[in-house]
Amino acid sequence: MAFIKISEQPSLYDNLENKSVLELLTEINQEDRKVALAVEKALPQIEKLVSQIVPRMEQGGRIFYMGAGTSGRLGVLDASEIPPTFGMPNTLVIGLIAGGDTALRNPVEKAEDNMDAGWKELRERNINEKDTVIGIAASGTTPYVIGALREARKHGILTASISSNPDSPVSQEADIPVEMIVGPEYVTGSSRMKSGTGQKMVLNMITTATMIKLGRVKGNRMVNMQLSNAKLVDRGTRMVSEELGLDYEQANRLLLLHGSVRKAIDAYKAGK
Repeated sequence: MAFIKISEQPSLYDNLENKSVLELLTEINQEDRKVALAVEKALPQIEKLVSQIVPRMEQGGRIFYMGAGTSGRLGVLDASEIPPTFGMPNTLVIGLIAGGDTALRNPVEKAEDNMDAGWKELRERNINEKDTVIGIAASGTTPYVIGALREARKHGILTASISSNPDSPVSQEADIPVEMIVGPEYVTGSSRMKSGTGQKMVLNMITTATMIKLGRVKGNRMVNMQLSNAKLVDRGTRMVSEELGLDYEQANRLLLLHGSVRKAIDAYKAGK
């Protein structure tokens, strides 16, 4: 039986060019409401994945996101936000996109069709059994992703996939397939819409839950964030002030001296 891509079925809406702007926005919003419900149904698989990632990362393992087009860009985006948010090195969550960094801004012709490229890129980064490879593909059929997952799995590496179609080829190559079935896109086949939104939500869940379990959050605060701009220095100062009962100026001096909220708080408490 032929594999049917729900994500590329005809839109539930038609004659879009004849609708008012408000009608378009209202209908897109109606469709977007379905995304969180689709992700909710995938929570058991996401839980299983995070529960297996955490002990691997505690032993020095890494997360590799693999994707093409929108899927690849979202993986790179999530990976790039881990260092400033959680104060982790940029070598622990890595986003790889078919066609390389050029593809972040411009389509690279046929890059996603290369079945061998993804595994080659992983080998260049000394992939090992402590690592996790997560393939992202709305269609579930991207050769770049399928090839990487297949080889990683052969080498005993934990593999997962994120797709918008049930029982897709990419799911069959993953130890833990995460399938969030969002249905046909508002513009037929435009997986940058609901599929992309769902992917972003799942990636947020994976890395945020993992970082919390790795001790990078205290209470509900990003105590390890990088102090890379005035907004974050101000946020960090207020965290230190509230935690230690210091005035703003004292907290600011302490924060800048030690370089992170966690280090500032720990140093102050150790000195008492």
